[in-house]
Amino acid sequence: MKTAIVIGVGAERGLGARLCRRFATRGLHVFVAGRTLDKVRTVADGITAAGGLATPVATDTTIEEQLLALFDQAERTGPVDLATFNAGGAMPGDLKTMEADYFERCWRIACFGGFLFGRETARRMAPRGTGTLLFTGASASMRGKPFFAAFTAAKAGLRAFAQSMAREFQPQGIHVAHVVIDGAIDGDRFVLGRPDIAKALGDDGMIDLDGIVDVYEFLYDQPRRAWSHEVDVRTFKETF
Repeated sequence: MKTAIVIGVGAERGLGARLCRRFATRGLHVFVAGRTLDKVRTVADGITAAGGLATPVATDTTIEEQLLALFDQAERTGPVDLATFNAGGAMPGDLKTMEADYFERCWRIACFGGFLFGRETARRMAPRGTGTLLFTGASASMRGKPFFAAFTAAKAGLRAFAQSMAREFQPQGIHVAHVVIDGAIDGDRFVLGRPDIAKALGDDGMIDLDGIVDVYEFLYDQPRRAWSHEVDVRTFKETF
């Protein structure tokens, strides 16, 4: 049986969890990975109850040993056919008062973690000459904005890393793609964490979770003679 790894799974109504559920319906055994065991276990239990296959694994993508163990565990179940890096939420901050460790932590989660995840994916997929690697990007991947210097540096670095991986490993049969999510996601992290802004935006002002997941599934299904590397997704009301 083929397996999928989704790292960066948090809220039950969030992008990571929704990706896990979707790809479990495709017959993949999904390894649900995130830093909080209770959260990934809840998502995995829901998939199992619905008839799918899922394994929760508490994993910090910035800790190399944990990431190695995650991939090794998945490969013992079956070849990793899909790997999705979804770690790294927005980390704003005033540059004048920003502590150095805050900047480094943002970079380690969103960029260094992506390097470790991408490297381990390539090590498993390249010998087989097949597989899909998807990175979650953001508005910050494309442009810097006030009070988001750390997050922009991390996400822009991740985007450049994804481009390098695509050019190196697509000729070896690995589909590497980067999804730019331009705007607020209609999930628990934003709706519950920033309720005033979510209310002001309204449903049409936040990106639909299932619509985002449709893009990831579309990339996974693309034939190798018609691969996309980067796709952006936003609500119709978003300016860009």
